[in-house]
Amino acid sequence: MKRVSARKDKDFVVFLIGMRVNKWWNIPAILQAGMAMPRMLKELHANPESGFLGAEGWGGRTTIMVQYWESFEKLEAFANDRQKTHYPAWIEFYKKAKKNDGAVGIWHETYLVKAGQYETVYGNMPPFGLGRFIGTEISENKYQTARKRINQDS
Repeated sequence: MKRVSARKDKDFVVFLIGMRVNKWWNIPAILQAGMAMPRMLKELHANPESGFLGAEGWGGRTTIMVQYWESFEKLEAFANDRQKTHYPAWIEFYKKAKKNDGAVGIWHETYLVKAGQYETVYGNMPPFGLGRFIGTEISENKYQTARKRINQDS
């Protein structure tokens, strides 16, 4: 079995973001919230200097997208830049949310991760998750177990 681990020499940010459909019948509110993210991702992919490394997402009643960023400062700069797609979408969502009576919920969590303070393994997988965006190395000898992978010097 081919096993690889994400490189351990970079700090990064994990940003979890998503939405939850609370009222299925309010299609306009669901579309308004759901259509904002594809525009943001298109903008981020087109601007490598943004610090956005990449994302993986899953859908359902509650959606989740795992995003990887170079730094919190770059994530924050994108979120607060009035000329980028996020800020106007955020303001519009909150304006409409007052009228939509909780039809859609949104959430996010942010984690700052230091180099070497994480562990990954991918067995017989195509590029995925953190390893997809920061690169991988073969999981041999010193990386055979989770304990060994997490305790290695960065």
